[in-house]
Amino acid sequence: MRGPLVVVGDVLLDRDLSGRADRLSPDAPVPVVSALTEAERPGGAGLAALLAARDAGEVVLVTALGDDPAGERVAALLAAAGVTVIAGRLPGRTPVKERIRVAGQSLLRLDREEAAPGPPVVTAAMRAAVHGAGALLVSDYGRGLSADARLRSALAAATASVPVVWDPHPRGAEPVPGVRVATPNLAEALRFTGLSADGGTVAAAARAARLLARRWRAAGVAVTLGPRGALLAGPDDVPLAVPVSQAAGGDPCGAGDRFAATVTVRLAAGALPSEAVTAGVAAASAYVAAGGPASLAPVLSAPSGSPSAAPGGSVASAAGSALSMVDPGLAVPDRPGPVGVGRSGTAAVSRPAAEVVRRTRAAGGVVVATGGCFDLLHAGHVATLEAARRLGDCLVVCLNSDESVRRLKGAGRPLVPARDRVRVLEALGAVDAVTVFAEDTPLAVLDAIRPDVWVKGGDYAAPALPETELLAGWDGQVVVVPYLAGRSTTRLVETAGGELSGNDEMTTAGRQDG
Repeated sequence: MRGPLVVVGDVLLDRDLSGRADRLSPDAPVPVVSALTEAERPGGAGLAALLAARDAGEVVLVTALGDDPAGERVAALLAAAGVTVIAGRLPGRTPVKERIRVAGQSLLRLDREEAAPGPPVVTAAMRAAVHGAGALLVSDYGRGLSADARLRSALAAATASVPVVWDPHPRGAEPVPGVRVATPNLAEALRFTGLSADGGTVAAAARAARLLARRWRAAGVAVTLGPRGALLAGPDDVPLAVPVSQAAGGDPCGAGDRFAATVTVRLAAGALPSEAVTAGVAAASAYVAAGGPASLAPVLSAPSGSPSAAPGGSVASAAGSALSMVDPGLAVPDRPGPVGVGRSGTAAVSRPAAEVVRRTRAAGGVVVATGGCFDLLHAGHVATLEAARRLGDCLVVCLNSDESVRRLKGAGRPLVPARDRVRVLEALGAVDAVTVFAEDTPLAVLDAIRPDVWVKGGDYAAPALPETELLAGWDGQVVVVPYLAGRSTTRLVETAGGELSGNDEMTTAGRQDG
């Protein structure tokens, strides 16, 4: 980066009061929380800046602070963590959010903030920091900073030369045109667009992301999906779904800030948006698994009397509203048509696969499917299957028959007959059912199953895929998932000294199903 990573946004003070609750109050049926310990940390854009400072060499926070103890405390905590604060004046008090927690769970939250304190004061020093940024993260918490015309002009100009990531808020201003990635969570994305959640989490996110990318003139929109990771889409490309590698319990507070901060840091280092979003999902998941805010304790050691930023001044270095881990819990409507025979009547679905789909639909779950030859199963296949399974509530694998593989790959393929490929796939924990199809493409069997999501392993920013139009007929969604580079059946055979005609790419499911 030619300049610091600059975070622009609204700040608050987060305070956790943690204790134990082993009895009810005698005067009301409420728990008595005792033995309280207190922990404070920057919230909002302050937390995003604190998390970015873990990975970036220099971080500057452009914000507005109230002239009050809460504002002084936030500035002191950030200064102690090595974040430079350039603050304008916030009319009224700095917002404070308090959580009462017992046994690692939030019991109650108290918000202390003024409903309409007035617009923040934006100084020349704040605008200069934006102009000198090497990368920008706008962390909007709906308190007016992102709506300031002069600040927006500086942010819009920056999009031409540095990566700008925008974490939007329903009460805030829209992102300026040209941002590299916008990062709403699913609830926010649906609220921005007025779309429904019909079709399940992934399909709803894809529709909203494409619409927002066009409306905001953003290169990409990454909709965060709680325990299902995130989905990245541009105006026209096939969406990239990035599931979490492993679901983890923990405190999700700030996970969205961790995601957005990591995306910004990676883009600043030259990563592609798909690479940055993949890294963001991994970082947010690790943050939650490590305890969320509790993992910040080592860097939040500034005493209450530490030097702080006066409104309008700055403090030199002294030493996440998106990826909530709460499952959105969206209902999935039944798909029209029976499972087992497609409209063309040319494809039958195995009885186990049909039963899995029926049970999943009856429970309101999301049906995910993927497909390919899966000849000589390898780590790339497993990674794709595990990623696909995490996008829904069941995974059906559509497997090319032996005759289909021979037509697609040539004489000598498959190396493993279909009955054995089925057995191996069914033994994987990620696979709920397998169905074999004899055609060259999976279109007929897809028409029979009508999954909510069809997953392909391969490159992001691919052109429209042949399955896209078919799935659109029942509001299904085609997505790609990241693949493990260098893994292919062809390479395995060549390493073993065999001979193989054809290529490395998955014919029906992406690069890894050779």
